[in-house]
Order: sequence, then structure tokens, then C-alpha cells
Amino acid sequence: MTFLAANSTSTLNDVEPGLLGFLVVAALGLALFFLLRSMNKQFRKLGPKPEETEAEGASDAAPQRPLRGLAAHRAAMAAAAEANANAESQSAAEATEAKRD
Repeated sequence: MTFLAANSTSTLNDVEPGLLGFLVVAALGLALFFLLRSMNKQFRKLGPKPEETEAEGASDAAPQRPLRGLAAHRAAMAAAAEANANAESQSAAEATEAKRD
């Protein structure tokens, strides 16, 4: 081992990456290009932006995908609050009607 190191004329400053290093970096760049292109295709499949649907007058239509996660929770809470408000207004209306009789 020391024999090889003693006869070596190269130093740390003489080391270069060479052709293999270039090919590895080029392959990584090419792979990144194709991955980004595939990602853009997948994003285009998601559908139109929400601003575009409102501008076209399709905001009353049902959503294309079912709500999941936090969006589903918020929608359920809003529906429950609306149902609660409707029940309270109906009971208040019945109470005022009962007072009239």
C-alpha cells in the first residue's frame, strides 16, 4: 500500500472527474428533465383552477372530486352549522306562532 503511494506522482490537485463524472451528471440531468415533464402532465390532469370555474358560471355545479381531509371536515361543519341555524329559526318561528294562539 505504501509502495503505491510512494511511487504515485499525482497529488490531490491533479485529480479530475473525467468522462465518467460527466456522464453521471448528464444522466441525472436527463432523468430530471423527464421527471419534470411527467409531473407537469399529472398536474394538467387535475382539472381547471377554481377561478376559471367561477368565471364560466359553473360554481353551482358539484365538485369533480369528493372532498377529503380538512376540506371534507370544513364542509361537514358548515353543513351542521347551517342545519343548526335552520332548526333554531324554525323553533323560534313556532314559539312566536304559539304565543299568538
